Amino acid sequence: MTIAMPRKTTPLVLLGLGFILIATSAYLISQDISSRSAFATVPVQVSFPAPELTLMDTQGISRSLVGYRSQVVLVNLWATWCPPCKEEMPALQSFYDRHKDEGFVVIAINDGDPTKDVLQFVKDYRLTFPVWLDPTYIATEQAFKTRNLPSSFVIDRRGTIRLQWVGGISRKMLDQYVSPIIMEQP
Repeated sequence: MTIAMPRKTTPLVLLGLGFILIATSAYLISQDISSRSAFATVPVQVSFPAPELTLMDTQGISRSLVGYRSQVVLVNLWATWCPPCKEEMPALQSFYDRHKDEGFVVIAINDGDPTKDVLQFVKDYRLTFPVWLDPTYIATEQAFKTRNLPSSFVIDRRGTIRLQWVGGISRKMLDQYVSPIIMEQP
């Protein structure tokens, strides 16, 4: 036996199903966002020489990675429009604040944004570590050979890249993987 529904209720049923689909999608998206905020990304352990990279900082001064050879350096490649880049900045700033007196530095290399946008981002996020400008994508495409943002590379005091991340970094991951490199004797 088939039950016939009046034609006028069919649009209401479809509308109700649409609302259920939207609510379910919104829930799944919110779950995905909250799981991303945990930054499950772990670094890959690598061992290769750091590139000889020279760029301008936000004040127009030429800076080079070679000038940081006695420090542990976390090079972070990022952009102002990149959601995971924005999400990881407080963790990078916090870790830098904790370890800067131990010979550690974050060098955030912006990937092609206009200088005024970078300066506003630095102000908005209260960044105190060095920020370099890369308007021609030298760092991503030539020096570090990646197109992924954010990407980070940890360089030890001897100039060897030891860790490589693709994706956002949490404070927990920094504590777990970078702190031991900072504590190594030169």
